[in-house]
Amino acid sequence: MSTADLPTRARLHPVVERQERYARRRRWLRDVLLRGIGFRLLVNVHCTGSERVPDSGPLIVIMNHIAALDPFVVVGAVTNRFLTPMSKIENYRNPIVALMTRAWGVYPVRRGEVDRQALDSTIALLQRGHAVLIAPEGTRHRSLADPKDGTTYVATRAGAVIQPVGLDGTDQFPASLLRLRRAEVQVNFGRPFRFRTEGRTRIPRDELRAMTREMMYQLALLVPEHRRGVYSDLDALTTDYLEFVD
Repeated sequence: MSTADLPTRARLHPVVERQERYARRRRWLRDVLLRGIGFRLLVNVHCTGSERVPDSGPLIVIMNHIAALDPFVVVGAVTNRFLTPMSKIENYRNPIVALMTRAWGVYPVRRGEVDRQALDSTIALLQRGHAVLIAPEGTRHRSLADPKDGTTYVATRAGAVIQPVGLDGTDQFPASLLRLRRAEVQVNFGRPFRFRTEGRTRIPRDELRAMTREMMYQLALLVPEHRRGVYSDLDALTTDYLEFVD
């Protein structure tokens, strides 16, 4: 990658430079608040494959997005490193959610447009070896829908590994509390992979689209059939652009 391709500090979110400051706070939030209280009192999390999460290096954790609870569950389920989630900017208008996102060190994205600051901040975090959490679809869907190619774009620019995570049951919350029951949540970690780029950081649009489609099929493998949506036909699954690293 040439110097001209590197994100400049002037257009990065402040959270990029503050990652080390969040470590102790994140440990308490994850181990005490999320896992110690949330996973014991509010949701019953069944997790498979979490040992697949790479311990180090640039990593994008992708998830299907069915409920507001999703990022909290994934952040709590990954215990070998801390994730930095990307969140829609609308969440910062809710005072309670904004407090939580700022406490953890979440960074915003403006949906419905090409948000260069969010893209550059993601690339910068990855180049520094951090792990980010992204919902490729950008918004909640009951079943998988076609996303834009933003996740694929930053993965190819930064040479990041992608860790797919399939979720089910988070949409039971908070209605489950009215029945005095914990929501039964399933979290499935799939095989981590990189995109095959032959060293290129600029990928033609048609190839980006094909890569995105293969990425989403890896998510489809991790969710129940009724959650697969436009990726229900697993016979159409290909891995031409994927290099598995587990």
